[in-house]
This record gives sequence, structure tokens and C-alpha cells, in this order.
Amino acid sequence: MRCFRLAACGLIGWCLATASSRAADPQAARSPAAASEFFEKSIRPLLANHCFECHGPQKQRAGLRLDSRDNMLAGGDTGPAIVPGHPEQSLLVKAIGYKDELRMPPKNPLAPAQVAALTQWIKQGAAWPQPAGVVRSASKESGFRITPEDRAFWAFQPIADPPLPRVNNAGRMQTALDAFIMAKLEDKGLTPAPPADPRTLLRRMYFDVIGLPPTAHEVEEFVRAWDGSSAKRQALIARVADRLLSSPHYGERWARHWLDVARYGEDQAHTFQARKYPQGFRYRDWLIKAFNDDMPYDQFIKEQLAADLLPRANGERIDNLPALGFFALGPVYYGDPKRLDQIDDRIDTLSRGLLGLTVACARCHDHKYDPIATKDYYALAGVIASTDYVEISLAPGKEGQPLALPSRKDKEKKQPPRGPFIHSVRDGKAVTMKVHIRGNPNMLGEEAPRRMMSILTAETAPSFSHGSGRLELANAIAAKDNPLTARVMVNRIWQHYFGKGLVRTPSNFGELGERPTHPELLDYLASRFIESGWSMKAIHRMILLSATYQQESGIKPRDERSDSRGSADPENRLLWHMNRRRLDVEAWRDAMLAVSGKLDRRLGGPSGDLASPDNRRRTLYGSVSRHELNPLLRLFDFPDPNITADERTVTTVPLQQLYVLNSEFLIGNAKALAARLATAEADDADRIRAAFVLLYGRPATPREVAIGLEYVSAPAPASGLSRWEQYSQVLLSTNEFMYVD
Repeated sequence: MRCFRLAACGLIGWCLATASSRAADPQAARSPAAASEFFEKSIRPLLANHCFECHGPQKQRAGLRLDSRDNMLAGGDTGPAIVPGHPEQSLLVKAIGYKDELRMPPKNPLAPAQVAALTQWIKQGAAWPQPAGVVRSASKESGFRITPEDRAFWAFQPIADPPLPRVNNAGRMQTALDAFIMAKLEDKGLTPAPPADPRTLLRRMYFDVIGLPPTAHEVEEFVRAWDGSSAKRQALIARVADRLLSSPHYGERWARHWLDVARYGEDQAHTFQARKYPQGFRYRDWLIKAFNDDMPYDQFIKEQLAADLLPRANGERIDNLPALGFFALGPVYYGDPKRLDQIDDRIDTLSRGLLGLTVACARCHDHKYDPIATKDYYALAGVIASTDYVEISLAPGKEGQPLALPSRKDKEKKQPPRGPFIHSVRDGKAVTMKVHIRGNPNMLGEEAPRRMMSILTAETAPSFSHGSGRLELANAIAAKDNPLTARVMVNRIWQHYFGKGLVRTPSNFGELGERPTHPELLDYLASRFIESGWSMKAIHRMILLSATYQQESGIKPRDERSDSRGSADPENRLLWHMNRRRLDVEAWRDAMLAVSGKLDRRLGGPSGDLASPDNRRRTLYGSVSRHELNPLLRLFDFPDPNITADERTVTTVPLQQLYVLNSEFLIGNAKALAARLATAEADDADRIRAAFVLLYGRPATPREVAIGLEYVSAPAPASGLSRWEQYSQVLLSTNEFMYVD
């Protein structure tokens, strides 16, 4: 009933008009690169291990081959095996689901997860990738060879330090990186968008750097100081950038981005004998401090992979052991006695997150597209297999001592409180694994000594010889001459400022990934990154001070130049304007608490329940469950914490609108906002104007003030909320509040 009364007063119509220019990002479906990775990692090995023996090149029972998409579509004696997009009509799904007389495989049914994977694959179109490059030929175990063509691939080339390109419109440049953007635009006959207005720019900077909106005072202070020369404005922007990068909230914002990569969770997807991580927040808090301290990125890597093995200047120093949560807090799979799926998760997270390579695709066979041998996979698997989970006590007098881990039977019982501790890892018995032919642990091939992947090392590089090899692996990844590490990280930083990376597949720099739109700029940033001593804040500052970042967003109506630029580069790959972006769920929720005056800005500490009405802390501090993700997080595109995530999908679904209308959290903030406005301003018109500056960083138009006055002056409804509370709810619900220009 409430929404009908709002509509009757024209307020919803105003909200829709305000929101009409802010459409949601349509790219919610799986990208071609992600679909290819899913096929190579989950579908091709499954078919090879369970189907090809009877329905492959050598044998075709019932006239059916399953070794290509075309063969599946052609089918056998009973018809097509699959109907892409329609698993319910696909004979293959019916057979593997054991729902009809036709049951495949006949003796050993597929596991539920395997059935789900094949069903999902068919539902998403049954992609069977055929990359533009040459598919690597199959080889015997010992026949894998890295060719000169492999090493010539752009991602494996040494990082260059390219000279700045010459541009005609040098007056638009603010930093060196602008030259690379301008050169591409001029080459295509395009001109950049004008600079954003100060209110828009300040709001953008605040959300990007600290994930919170500026206060009304900060906005007005910035606008007052804006007038003057270009140099004066740039100095003002630099002061704001430095202040934001020095804020403790910077670490909170950027730790959350890394937690996506690290697939942070505090429990397991299953509940039977599930390991839980009640002290997992210590890893999250370590990340916040690492970002705030501007820990050099090479050290950042080493601490997360091998903090327990690093030299200890302070004796038994353990303050860096929470960093090992990168491995220690990962998923543990039920029914995985040899830890093979657990090892696979660690390899996938490590390789995608730090190197931008899909090494886990080589678990069952040599990588089909990238120069990664199965032997490389099991060389890394040996490092993980030689590493044990451990809990380190923080109790007085016992700091640094491993706790006795409960037995499998004890895990079924409630454990008494053990005091504070760290979820960590330590070296166990050194293991040299053998290649598992087709991923089968019962079909073993040659030994795979622990070492770095062949494509990233010299052919004569020795295998790891110190314990598990984690420290040697960390040093190899963090080495200055590693061509991937710096590129991958600066690309991730760029991605979070512009919505898309210079490489639009942030965790796949291989053959199936996209090529960089600005390869020279990527290398320029990577070179500066290493040159700065691996300072992440140095890259942030360079981006924030650039004219490219400071552009306005969108295409102005009736602007012929904008229309032509939009036609020439509709995806804005050349960055002729800033990308409009929707806030992620954390920033959106935090912003509501901030503008309503309810936000608790304390840093660190144990996680809390986001569903609790008393939880006023930043969303970063909410519990993250792999088993049952909080409904708000799930509804607004929070990534699956079971797997590493390189970017957030952006969806628009009806349940989101229902949440906005009916959520007690949003209604509670609307009440608090109404109360805050009532005490801050003398009359309704001033309150409306104050609300617009507080929420949107801009003054209200005369029409917006008139609509607001018409609504709040009407008789109070019988819904339980006052007119001002309903009005506040609508202001919080607009797309303008949720989007950043």
C-alpha cells in the first residue's frame, strides 16, 4: 500500500525519472572467457574420464560420440544428446541423473556435483571453446615442450618500460599515463570527455578509495576551493587523494577487494564434519593493516604464502601469521581423503589470483591452450600437499604454540572455548607427487618435483629443496623478473577504478583471456610499480591524479561528438569517458549507515551477523558463510566465497526492488535519516536541500524541492511511517544514491 500512496503523490515518478539515465550493467551472464575456463576445468575432464571410453574416437556405443559439441548435437541411436540452453530436454542430463531406464555411466553414477556441472554447462549454451590461437597438441607425459612461440606470447614477455607516446593534445594530460590513453584516442580520431564537475569527482574519489560518501561539509569545502587555475585544482585533488589514501578506511575498502580474490569465508559449504573459522577475521584485519601500511606488494605475497618461513627479526614474531589465512581459510571438501580437491582449490586461487593463469585446467591433462604441463600442476600440488593446516594459540604464555587439532571424531562434538588463536599453516612432511593421468589418483605417471611452472622459469631452474617449498614459490612469484605478478596487480587496481581492467579478464592472462587494450600502458604501470618498491598507494595516486580518471561519465544528450564517439567505441575500451558504475553491496549498505548517522567506524575485530538490527558496522565486518550466505549479500551480487572471484557481476532482479521497499534495514535507516534532517535544519525546504547534498553530493533543483515539499506536507499516512520517513526511504532507494558517475 505504501508504494501506491507514494505513486499518488508523484514521488515514485520523480524517482524513476531521476533513475532513468542510470541503467544497470547488462553483463550479468557468464563471459566467453569464463565459459571457456569452466569447460576446460570442469567439463572436458569429466567427459574424458567418464564418457570417452565408450563414446569417444575408438568406440561409439549406440552410435554416440561425446568428444565434441557437434557430435553431441548429432547424437546417436536415440537422438541428440544435448539441447543447448535446455538441460531438461537433453538426453545426456536424463541419463546421468538416473531418472529413466537409460542410466550413464552404467556402473558408477556421477557425483551430484558432476551432474550439476554438466547441467549448468548445457543450460548456459554448452560452450565448447575454439580459441583464435592454435590448440596445443596432446603429448605424452615426457613429451611436453615449451616452444619459442609460447615464450613470445605477450603475457610471458619481460615487462617493458615504454617511452611516453607523443600526443597533439598534451594540454589535457595530468600524469604520464594520460599520454597512453590520449595516443589511442587520437589514433582513432576520438576526443576525451571534459573533466567532471567537482561534486561528481569528489564523490567518485571517496567511494573508490575508502568506500564511503563524503560528508556535506567535505563536499562544500571542496567546491569552494575548486575555483582557480588548472594547476590549483590539480593540487587540491592531490591533497584529497593523499588524505583518502592515508585514511584507515582505505585499508578496509581495498582489503575487501582482495578478499574476493582470496575467496574469504568463515565456514564450509557443507555442514557434516565441517571445519569452521571462528577466528578468520584475523586474516581480514591483517589485510586491512597491510593495505593501510602500504606494505610492498612483493612482501604482501610472501607473507600470505610463507609468513611462517620468513626470517624473523623479532624472535618469535607471530603478528604476520594471520596472513597465512590465504591458504588456511580455504574450502575443505567432504569425501576428499587425499585432499586432491582441496589442493586444486589452493592452486586455482594462487595461480589466478597472483599470476593470472588458469593452472588448475592442467589437473587432468596438459593445458589445452597455455604452456602449462600437467607436470607443472603436480609440482605445485606437491607444495600444497607438503603444507598442513594448524591453529596457533594467542593465549598468554602460549603465543606461537600450535594447538592440538581435534580428531575427526572430536569434530562432531562441541569443542570448549580454546581462547584466541590464528588459523594458519605450517610445513608438514615434504611430498613429491606423481602426475595423476587424466586426474585419476589410481593411475600414476612420472614424478613431479616441487618447482615453479616451467614457462616462468629457466629450463635449468632447480626444484624446491627447502621443506614444502612455499617460501621458494613465494620468492619466485614475487621476483621482479616474473612477467605476470606486477601486471596482474596493477590491472586489478585499474579495474576497481574504471570498472574494467586494461586486461578485461583479470584472472586470465592466457590464450583464452582478452588481450590488453593498452599494452604499453599496462607495462608502464607495472614498471612504475616495481620501481616504486612495489607501492600500491603509488599506483592509486597516479590513477587518481590522471585526467583519464577525472573525466565526466556518460554521453550527454544532443552531443554530436559524444554520439560519434559512442558509435566508434561503444564499450568505452579506449576510455574516452569515465564509466558509470553501481556501488557494490558493501559500499551501498555502508553509505546508508553513513548518511543516516548510524555508521560505527571502528576498525577490526570479530565478525558480526549482518541480519542483526543492531549491526551498524561496515559490511566488511559481517560474517561470510560459504554454507548459507547472508541474503543481502547474495541478493546484491556478492561473489561465491567457495571460489576465487576476479570481478563482481551486476544484476537487476525484482527481488532487489522488493528489498528496497520492505527491508527493515532500509526502513530503519530511513527513520534515522529523517530524524537527522529534522534536528539539523529549520524548515522543510532546507531539510530537502540538505538531504540532496548529504546523499548525492549536489544541490536539489527547484523542481525536486517542490515535489518534496508537496509530499511531506500531505496528511500523514496510516502505514506507521511518517511522511518524512517515507520520503527519506525513497531518497535512499534511488539509483542516484546507488550509482557513482
